[in-house]
Amino acid sequence: MNIFNSIKTTALLAGLMALMVFVGQLLGGTGGMIIAFIFALLMNGGAYWFSDKLALRMSGAQEVTPEEAPELHGMVADLSQRANLPMPRVYIIQSEAPNAFATGRNPQNAAVAATTGIMQILDREELAGVMAHELAHIKNRDTLISAIAATIAGTITFLANMAQWALIFGGLGGSDEDDGGIAGLVGGILMIILAPIAAVIIQMAISRAREYSADAVGAQIVGNPIALASALRKLESWIHKRPMAVDPSTAHMYIVNPLSGSTIAGLFSTHPPMQERVSRLEQLAMQRQTAM
Repeated sequence: MNIFNSIKTTALLAGLMALMVFVGQLLGGTGGMIIAFIFALLMNGGAYWFSDKLALRMSGAQEVTPEEAPELHGMVADLSQRANLPMPRVYIIQSEAPNAFATGRNPQNAAVAATTGIMQILDREELAGVMAHELAHIKNRDTLISAIAATIAGTITFLANMAQWALIFGGLGGSDEDDGGIAGLVGGILMIILAPIAAVIIQMAISRAREYSADAVGAQIVGNPIALASALRKLESWIHKRPMAVDPSTAHMYIVNPLSGSTIAGLFSTHPPMQERVSRLEQLAMQRQTAM
């Protein structure tokens, strides 16, 4: 699992660099390509070291101490011990929308975040199931890939916007007499159309498989697959009533799609079907009962 995730992380960072260089060449020729290459190196470093901090800041999460949130801290500490993980930092997001996510480049630098809404609608066992799911992401080392994917998705969206403005002001393709003008124009239009789609594809490709795995490992950590299944049912119901106002580039990080029912971005689900996730957890519970 760790080797596979390392390969995916390397591929994502290499893809980000290639994309930046391509756009730099498209917008500014050789000079633009060189500038973009330097910028891509800085972006890759930033994505690796600071993407988790950026994700927490974008979500509005605030770190809390054991004195400020004793029940949540105690729960995470107990589950971390069961999972044989270092204690992550604990954050709370002031939002009525029920949701949670984990981030961090490795288990030694990890964080879990929960909204005030999720702590209000779930009972203790259900909340423990959710937090175990997030710790499973840390254990599986999904969190680095997830945070980097958020950075890349945000970068692609930014590049699409930049290409759009450059096209409006004639910045793509040079002068009309330039042989590459038409190619640059077409490239700019394609960037505007395809870049947001590419961002969604990146999120979907990374998120769907890892959610099934985190559900299974999380159920193992908490020792109660049905509690997590019950929590997922509640979250699915509530998130349609109270979608979160989050940056679409971070939607794949949450345990349930925070955009459901709020914007057109909610149509591009970054998560597996909820019924399938619940069904797998129920099957896991039946297997555990049979084994007993």
